[in-house]
Amino acid sequence: MSHSSPASSEISFVQHHDDGTFKKTVRKVTIILSVVTIIELLCGLAIFKLGHGSHTAVLMIKGLVTILSLAKAFYITSYFMHLGDEIRNFIMTIVVPLALFIWFIAAFLIDGNSWKNLKNTDAGSRPAATEQVEKAVAPGDKK
Repeated sequence: MSHSSPASSEISFVQHHDDGTFKKTVRKVTIILSVVTIIELLCGLAIFKLGHGSHTAVLMIKGLVTILSLAKAFYITSYFMHLGDEIRNFIMTIVVPLALFIWFIAAFLIDGNSWKNLKNTDAGSRPAATEQVEKAVAPGDKK
């Protein structure tokens, strides 16, 4: 005897989709991801070939690779992780912390770069107290 409540008919973990349409969508997304990956690999080869030649060109290629990687992340999470089928509030629950985490990483990289640049300034522009501390703790001075 099967007892069915009104709520149980709404709750289902079974995917209700047409098999032909689903396979076509998976094939399309897989081809898109493959093409984007090939373009990324060609960009990496271009960076390797350019070497240290043109700094602007290398930065542009790296920017393109970043955009292509974000596009791949979108397709993977949207189709293969089924995030595209979810309600907006659930999507925002995932996207907003991710965006904040990316901002957090960027902020630390920018801050670290400024500390590196500050450390690499010439000794004439630094305060005398800093030079005295560095001389006092410099390795190899003890004999």
